[in-house]
Parts: sequence; C-alpha cells; structure tokens
Amino acid sequence: MIIGGVIFSSLEYPGKLSLVIFTGGCLLRCPYCHNPEIIEGGESASLRDIESKIDEALDFIDAVVVTGGEPMMQTEEVGKILEYSRQKGLKTKLDTNGCYPERLLKIIELVDYVALDIKAPFQKYEEVIGAQIGEKVKESMEILSNSRCFLECRTTYVPGLLEPKDVIDIAENMKCDIYTLQQFRNRTVLDEKLKETPNTDPKELRDIAMQVKPILGKVKIKTSQFGDEIL
Repeated sequence: MIIGGVIFSSLEYPGKLSLVIFTGGCLLRCPYCHNPEIIEGGESASLRDIESKIDEALDFIDAVVVTGGEPMMQTEEVGKILEYSRQKGLKTKLDTNGCYPERLLKIIELVDYVALDIKAPFQKYEEVIGAQIGEKVKESMEILSNSRCFLECRTTYVPGLLEPKDVIDIAENMKCDIYTLQQFRNRTVLDEKLKETPNTDPKELRDIAMQVKPILGKVKIKTSQFGDEIL
C-alpha cells in the first residue's frame, strides 16, 4: 500500500497512546490541507512491514490510528490493518473525509472510533473546498452515527472560508458523539495564499463553540495554544 509515514502519538486517539499510519493519496484538494505532501501519494510499504511495526510497538501502544490523506482510497489494505490490530487486542481509529460511504460499510465493524471531517455545511462544499461531495459526507455521517463506533465530527474553522453562521448550520445538521472545532494554522497549507490568513483566534473559536454547544451538547475546541478543551 501507499503510506505517508508512521508516528507515535498520545493525541490522535483520546486517552490512548497510538501508532498512527498516514496513508498516501487524497481525492480532495482542500486549500488549507495540512498534509499537502502526501496528497499525490507517498512511499510503498507491504502489509507485512506495517504489521511488523505494530508488533514492535505492542508493549507500549493501546491503539492503531489510520489517517491520511484519505484512507478509504485503499479500503482493502486499511481493512486488513484494522483487522490485524483488533487481533492484537488494540483499539482502532479511522480518520476520513467521508467521500466513500459505501466503502465505510465494508470496514465499519473493525473500527472503534471514527473522526469524520465536516469541512463545510453540506450544501456549501463546492464553494468552500471546490468539490461537490456534501451529500456523500452526509451519507457517511448517517452510516457512522447508526453504528457501534464512537463518532467524532470535526471542522477546521478557516477565517474567510467559513463564518460563524456556517458552523451553526453544520451543528444543526449534525449527528455525532462529540463535535470538534479545530484551529486553522497557516504554517503548512496547500494554497499558498492562505499563508496570509491569520491563525484562528482561540477566543473566537471558543465563542463559536459556545454558540453550538446548546445544539450538540458535547463540543471540543482544539488549538495549538491550549490543546484540547471540552466545553
């Protein structure tokens, strides 16, 4: 399979130390993408190599996280990684943009936790990221919200691309266990013009989150200054 790297993290799966596998390749071209170097792919790695990395880490990890890129572009391989991780007694987490609801159905029973990116109100996807996939993402959310896995939906709040009213719109159409508002950071982006856009102010992010909390109940904000904060 094609991967963009493997790291250890205590942040990617809340409350657990995880081995994080970045898959290479993504069908989207979000202007604020923070992993632009793997959009077109990465390096080739055999499933045996990845299984060996899991085995080597078993003594000190609790979970395996598959992120990207977009993991569902390599559904068969990702499914095998998740299944192997489960066999080893590890928790499993998948990060996805929701473009492939039909593929999610094939692997959903192998996943304990899913982080689904909601990049904009469903009807505004093309305007915000240039891809008319809102209905696909909505379908993925419906599938995941009706499954046994824990579902986190998350939105990166990019000033100029989104407004507070967009986040409220998202919240009003959301089905998840927790909703996360993420700070935009301009250090690494696909569209160089966004380097002129200021990082989201943590106070503004918190103010928006407080507006949607009555709608959703459990809301989290994520910033570089203060980390994760559940409101």
